[in-house]
Amino acid sequence: MKVLVLTRYSRLGASSRYRMFQYLPLLKKNCWQIEVHCLLGDNYINALYGKTSFPYLELIKSYLERIWLLLRKEKYDLIWLQQEALPWIPSFVEKFLLSGKIPIVVDYDDAFFHRYDQHKNLFIKFFLRKKINRIMEISSAVVVCNNYLAQRAKDSKAKSVELLPTVVDLDLYKIKTPNAKEIFTIGWVGSPHTAKYLDAIKPILTELIKDENVKVSILGSGKYDLPGAQFIDWNEETEIENIRTFDVGIMPLDNTSWERGKCGFKLIQYMACGIPVIASPIEINAKIVNHRVNGFLAETPDGWKEYFKLLKDNVKLREEMGLQGRKTVEASYTLEVNTPKLINILKSVLR
Repeated sequence: MKVLVLTRYSRLGASSRYRMFQYLPLLKKNCWQIEVHCLLGDNYINALYGKTSFPYLELIKSYLERIWLLLRKEKYDLIWLQQEALPWIPSFVEKFLLSGKIPIVVDYDDAFFHRYDQHKNLFIKFFLRKKINRIMEISSAVVVCNNYLAQRAKDSKAKSVELLPTVVDLDLYKIKTPNAKEIFTIGWVGSPHTAKYLDAIKPILTELIKDENVKVSILGSGKYDLPGAQFIDWNEETEIENIRTFDVGIMPLDNTSWERGKCGFKLIQYMACGIPVIASPIEINAKIVNHRVNGFLAETPDGWKEYFKLLKDNVKLREEMGLQGRKTVEASYTLEVNTPKLINILKSVLR
């Protein structure tokens, strides 16, 4: 089968890396012919983080290449699309480019539709608010990571809606063994765009940093105002090694419609390393975290404080919760478990 894979980002973009790129070697092993086109490359992502200037000409070239590919889509058996073909372009253009006999499977791991239907610019909101709905409607199958996104797809009259979590290659994740003699390290992994979620517990982290036996380690946030914290630049090769230095992994979230579209992937990464977690009980987080078994769900500032203290003072509890978290990942959130599910989804639209 010849598949055209249309990712939003290059491997540098976490959503594309984990939702699509990591599956490609396994699909190729199944004798699938794969052609990949990423719309927004490394230079675009680096520009978002202030590392380089914005690559306007490169972006225009990439849009034109994608349009050309879609005009010639009949040469493929299947199109596997991430989110949308052409961001900020009206739905009638995408409908024209995507319509035809070639089945399309579209993937969402975020409440991406809120980028349009909740936009502050009324012009954009009016003309693009239903764009993602239209893409879901014309697709052969919509793949999502949680029930909030699934409901949106169903409301959009999608032909088929499939749940598939964002997962890890477990062979890359080794279990951390807790050590009572080490400084207790609170860790978070993310990007400059998601560092804002730390604001909800910033006063608590600020207070904890004053304890000489506590360290707060922030991976991938870029510039963030938290004096005394350790900031680590994200790198794909060292990401897992850095996560394994944590004694607890955290995922605070705001309780808004955008956050209800999250996939809880931070939690899966922490748990894969055998690290207990503390998370806000928002949508998918409450499904991944079995409260007081593999981690804690913290609804209030007092809850966060209590759970930090429990884990700091009890190495055995950290070890037990970490092992339970690892079991959670092994059962439901690995490439080994989910690749057959993905293959079945892709094959199902060809029948």
